[in-house]
This record gives sequence, structure tokens and C-alpha cells, in this order.
Amino acid sequence: MLRLRILALGLASMAASGQASAHGGQEHQAAPGWTLDPWIVIPLALVPIIFLVGRQRLARRSKVARAGGGWFLAGWLVLTIALVSPLHEGGERSFTVHMVEHELIMLVATLMMSTTAVGAILAWGLPNGLRQVLGGRWRTPFSALWRRLTEPITATIVQALALWVWHAPALFDRALQSPGWHAAQHLSFMVASLAFWRAMLDLRQGRDLLGAVCLFLTSLVEGALGALMALSSSAWYARYAAMGLTGIGLDPASDQQLAGLLMWIPGGLVHGAAALVLLHRWLSKSAERHAFSAE
Repeated sequence: MLRLRILALGLASMAASGQASAHGGQEHQAAPGWTLDPWIVIPLALVPIIFLVGRQRLARRSKVARAGGGWFLAGWLVLTIALVSPLHEGGERSFTVHMVEHELIMLVATLMMSTTAVGAILAWGLPNGLRQVLGGRWRTPFSALWRRLTEPITATIVQALALWVWHAPALFDRALQSPGWHAAQHLSFMVASLAFWRAMLDLRQGRDLLGAVCLFLTSLVEGALGALMALSSSAWYARYAAMGLTGIGLDPASDQQLAGLLMWIPGGLVHGAAALVLLHRWLSKSAERHAFSAE
């Protein structure tokens, strides 16, 4: 009942007002604007250009390269919306909005981008000189590191650590106060979730059960953190705690509780559903092997 009450209150507040009111009758804050930081916009703009150039170059060599990549571009679009739209600036005024941004990055954008192995396409989209440099001796250590990060157990641990460490009050407050630390937070979330989803989507034969266990554990880890936020009666983070009302018209504690519910429920559902898919696949293959051996 507590969770439903908080969720209903938060949704009603967001529907009623798109602006945040200051505590004690102060003036309304301006609506959040677009984030046009060159350090964010330029890399985001380069990614689809490099991808399309790389796909065109590979298409000359293979017809397979002409297709695919749609999910990657869709994920890039979701990532761009999360980082550039008013959602990003709104996250500085409301923890709930900030959580929506993080969930879009880790549950939607990186999952879509991980469905296609685009490393070769992006490499072919680079200038020839840079591609040759990266394809030489520099490639080996990075490839080895990525292979290690995309091992299911390693990827699960790294993503869990990224979630819990960055949501520690000291680090989260620092990320809210410093653009550099904020960029590092988002970059670590993106890399960790990219590696995790790639590990889950690229499981070797017979490792579906391992993937299902990793996804189930991830749902518990994320759900536990979200539950702690949702059940807490006080705001954890100084910047939000100092607000009389946050950007969606809730007091800081209620805003945090709603954010915790967003982490707890959608995150748990996505990872739990993916775990069930892998578990079903593992059971189906086990049944087929058993039937084959019985013949």
C-alpha cells in the first residue's frame, strides 16, 4: 500500500505540473532545457556517422553488412534522448527524473545497442589511419579487456558494483555537483550495462542457465537497492534533501521513494523476464537432448 500510495502521488504530481515550485512560496523555476554540452553532443553525433560510414564500407565487401544495425541506432537514439533532452537537466532537480534517465540508459539504450555486434562496423567507419593504428598492437589489450568484461560472471559483478558504488551518497552527491564526475558516472553505467547485456546476449552454447542465474541475481541486487530507497523515510542525497520541493512537486523523501520504486520494479521486471527467457531456452534444450539420447 505504501508503494502504491507513493507511486500514485508521484504520477499525479508529474501530471499536474511540469515545473517545480520552490518551498515557502518562492518563484517557480524555469522549465528544464536541453543539454548542449559539446563534450556530450559531439561524441553522440559522431557515433551514427561512424556507424553509417562503416556499414557502407563493409556493404561493398559483404551483402550481410547492408542489413542490421537498426537496433543499435534505436539504442543510440534513446541514449541521446536520455543525455541531451530536458530529462537530463530535470534530473538535477528531481531524483525520480534522474532515475528515469539512468533506467533508460541501462535498461533500454544499452540493451538495444548490445543486440548487434557493431565493433567491426564502427572500426570500418573510422579514418583509415586511425583504423590501422587501432587495428595494430593497440587492439590486443582492449580486445582482451572487453572479452573479460563480457564474461557473464564478471559482467554481473561489474554492473552490480557500478550501481551500488555510484549510489553511495558521497559519490552521488559529487556527481550532482561536478559535470566531470557526472559524466564519469554515466559513462561507467553505460560501459557496465553494455558489457552485461552483451554477455547475456552472446552466451556460449550450454551457458543459458548461467545467464539466467546472472540475470536473476542482477534483479535482486538492483531491486534491493531500489527497495532501500523506496522504504527510506529520509532523503539520502544532500542536493535533493536541501530542496523544499523537488522538480516534480514532491518533498525530497517522497521523490526518493518514487525513484526507488522505479529502480525496484521496472529493473526487476526486465532482468527477471530475461532470466525466464534464458531458463526456458535451457530447459527446452535439455529436453531435446534427453529425448535424443532416449532414442
